[in-house]
Amino acid sequence: MEFFKSWYNVIWLIFSLSLTSFVQASYGYDSESLSTFFHDYANASVRNPHTGILYNLSLPANFSGMEVSFARILSAKFWSRGVNFSSFYIPPRVLPMPYVKRLAIVYENLGNWSSVYYQLSNYTLVAPVVGFLAYDSNPSAMGIQKINFSTQGDPIAIRFPHIDVQAGQNFTPKCIEFGAGGSFEIKNMTEANECLTHGEGHFSIVVPSPETPTPMPTPKKKERWKGLVAGIFGLVLLGLVMIVMYKLVRRRQIRGMEKQSEKDVAFNTFWVGRSKMPSASMTRTQPHLEQEYVP
Repeated sequence: MEFFKSWYNVIWLIFSLSLTSFVQASYGYDSESLSTFFHDYANASVRNPHTGILYNLSLPANFSGMEVSFARILSAKFWSRGVNFSSFYIPPRVLPMPYVKRLAIVYENLGNWSSVYYQLSNYTLVAPVVGFLAYDSNPSAMGIQKINFSTQGDPIAIRFPHIDVQAGQNFTPKCIEFGAGGSFEIKNMTEANECLTHGEGHFSIVVPSPETPTPMPTPKKKERWKGLVAGIFGLVLLGLVMIVMYKLVRRRQIRGMEKQSEKDVAFNTFWVGRSKMPSASMTRTQPHLEQEYVP
């Protein structure tokens, strides 16, 4: 029993190390998960929000540097008046799709976390990533259904209060609109240094990154590859240990059966080729009459 306990501990240790390495190798910052967290946090932080009021949320300490706010709006007023909250100006004649009686708009400013959640290979961010997402709303809380916008008049304008001109002084800053799956679209800024869009999403200002002769993998990518290789090696090693365990257990079972057979009735043996076979002595049964009377 001690033998199995010791091998069990070894296998569990190897499996734990392999699983930890694999999780660390595949870890990353997901912008969609972050937006979902902001939605849930807003619902939990403000109960029964008033219509037309912008609520600034106080985020946990591990989200320091980000800013999040939300407002609940009647769709009729949203269509006729538009909204002018935070860094976004949504003009009148913007229709929510699908149509709902009330909608809630969540505004995000990722601040110094922008380059962590939105990584670009050929461009450099010179302004924080800001975004807004719309959801259906009832009198007490936001729903989970996302609302798209259909612009019938002027486009939506996005203002960036601070642009790092020093980082992009040799280039003309451009607007960037992030899409799903890591896609993005580059656009020119207006004369008023604004970005224009026709729907919800996340936006920022970028300049081309300085060209490098040979692109080298970043230390973070190297660490991920090392973790992935370590995880695969650990899983292979775990498989080998399990095979060895199976053979050892099987060998112990065979030895146990051999010992048990030695305690039973012993048979004579004889050789057939290179194999040793058991042999029992033959005794002929003596015939006898069942009755002594013979007619």
